[in-house]
Amino acid sequence: MTHTELREQIKAAMKARAEVRLSVLRGLLSNATNELVAKGKKPTDELSEEDLNALIRRGAKQRKDSIEQFEKGGRADLADKEKEELAILDSFLPALMNKQDVQVLATAKAAELGITDKTKANQLMGMLMKDLKGKADGNVVKEVVDGMFA
Repeated sequence: MTHTELREQIKAAMKARAEVRLSVLRGLLSNATNELVAKGKKPTDELSEEDLNALIRRGAKQRKDSIEQFEKGGRADLADKEKEELAILDSFLPALMNKQDVQVLATAKAAELGITDKTKANQLMGMLMKDLKGKADGNVVKEVVDGMFA
């Protein structure tokens, strides 16, 4: 998603009177503006698509953490609201790689680096996370790497 697409989504949500969607999108635009200012740029500039996707992922992670906490605290009403917002954010994120694709890449990277035992698993994990940033869930990558040396 680009900055321009985000603004168009806000307009569409306003026209559709989709309050939750509008709230999520406005929060995202606000976070994008804050990120620009933190980087020393003008608020009217635009973030790259990669930076905007990182912001969306961060928002999704925050929602997941909130859902977990609300469910532990017995607040199903608040957890449901967060789940609705999470679904909206997830719709803007590119699809993540599945476990099998990560397995193939991890095996290839381990062979390339000559890693054959668990002592260098952290090195492999670091290299994979750098290569797969934004393309795969870190928990899936960790699970694959741990499974390789179990």
